Amino acid sequence: MLARPRLIMIYRVQLEVSRVGRAVIKEEKVMSEVLSIDIGGSHVKVRIPSDPEKRRFTSGPDLTPQQMVDGVKTCIEGWDIDRVSIGIPAPIRKNTAVIDPVNLGSGWAGFDFSDAFGFPTRVTNDAAMQAIGSYEGGSMLFMGLGTGLGTCLINQYVVQPTEIAHMPYRHGHTFEDAVGEAGLEKVGKKAWRQEVCKIAEILYHGLLPDYIVLGGGNSKKFKADDQMPEFCRRGDNANAFEGGFRMWLPEWERTSS
Repeated sequence: MLARPRLIMIYRVQLEVSRVGRAVIKEEKVMSEVLSIDIGGSHVKVRIPSDPEKRRFTSGPDLTPQQMVDGVKTCIEGWDIDRVSIGIPAPIRKNTAVIDPVNLGSGWAGFDFSDAFGFPTRVTNDAAMQAIGSYEGGSMLFMGLGTGLGTCLINQYVVQPTEIAHMPYRHGHTFEDAVGEAGLEKVGKKAWRQEVCKIAEILYHGLLPDYIVLGGGNSKKFKADDQMPEFCRRGDNANAFEGGFRMWLPEWERTSS
């Protein structure tokens, strides 16, 4: 099982003069915390390691990045943080969004999140952040089943977000068309679960991961493990916060693009 970081220990070094007049270096332990932000089309959710309760506020199709930052600052009143992790539903490069998220407002592409928050900030794709929180070693494919389909490969801590969702599947439709929210509503839960299993089988044999994690909100539609292929595991949306905490561990330093 991978280490799950909770509080980050920082040493504040102070120079003091002893009673005999000699300079003495004193190390003071300071507890600091990572703020993990999971941005979705309906809500922005935030959490810190020492508080198991998440806080959230409404997002929506008009939400700009500055409005998100302002909303988060209001939402986290009383929390003491010194670094930030953000999962955004968009491709990420150089620690910012490449394009504006489909379900949010404008201005995300190129936005400087570190400057806006005033803290060191690491940004990754939202599916990648939940994948990091779900990772248990080896080679893993993450499939985030929600409004759409978010996918990410991780191999020995190297994170590779993908756009598998938009690749052609069959009859002119994409993988996301088949297993996103629209596909679920069209065919019903039983047929949808079967479709997810078919796609998982294709990707398992095509990409050769050790295992697949089915995450996202709609992974709850699998009520029992025997409804999934044996190489699949159920994830949890809460793993997105865990992924944000892990992003500051040394082994995940290459996470933000």
